[in-house]
Amino acid sequence: MTSNTAQQDAAVTDRSVLANNAYADGRHLAARQSIYRWQQPRYDLPGIVVEELADTSGIVVDIGCGNGKFVSRLHKDRPDLQIVGMDISAGILTEVQKPVLVADAQALPFADDSADAVLALHMLYHVSDIEAAIKELARVLRPGGVLIASTNSDTDKRELDRLWARAAGDVLGIPEGPARVSLSSRFSLEKATGYLRTAFKDIRVRELPGTVEITDPAPIVSHLASYEAWADQSGVPFRETVSRAAEIAAAAIKTDGSFKITCLGGILTCRR
Repeated sequence: MTSNTAQQDAAVTDRSVLANNAYADGRHLAARQSIYRWQQPRYDLPGIVVEELADTSGIVVDIGCGNGKFVSRLHKDRPDLQIVGMDISAGILTEVQKPVLVADAQALPFADDSADAVLALHMLYHVSDIEAAIKELARVLRPGGVLIASTNSDTDKRELDRLWARAAGDVLGIPEGPARVSLSSRFSLEKATGYLRTAFKDIRVRELPGTVEITDPAPIVSHLASYEAWADQSGVPFRETVSRAAEIAAAAIKTDGSFKITCLGGILTCRR
């Protein structure tokens, strides 16, 4: 995983970009999620969250719930829970099972000690003040409540980073182009525990390593293209670079039989 410039970090946390472009609907998020169809081993992430909430009753708030993948599963498997989906984007909440609300993770519209569990799944890297958001998560949790957070490692999908840099270099006519924008690096798996320790004393990390093996460049193209909201920060013509990456990936598949991507994500379960 690449690390960002200050300008890229500002774009990754820009509320207008997030609400009106990157997550205006579920299209880009679904594209990033879809690449895991080809991962081995496969992980049922919503199922893992259900397992982690086995001893939880009452109110569960999914903050930054996106397209509602986890909200839907919880409604199905734990109808006894009161599930609330929350996101900064009204658009992406359109198809999420109600109740939902639009709000900022750094100023949660919930009373102190009002939730039995809070989910913050692949989203804390999008808040401008991560420590403030974590304090808010702890504030709304009842004593003994559980926070489930998730993110990716700094080593996640490095093959895509190299692919992008090579394609960008080809487009610009230089040996290696600018690194692609990273979403997770501000709150990566390596950094997450340090941040969470500011408000939580009991933190358990479950790493989820795997390998994505693809024999068609289309999923790679979809994944890279899903970063379109940050095209202006890429330092290279975006669409041309995606197109060149598709050509490079197709050539690699023809030569090697597949394109392999090493993945490492993780889930952190925390208690106050």
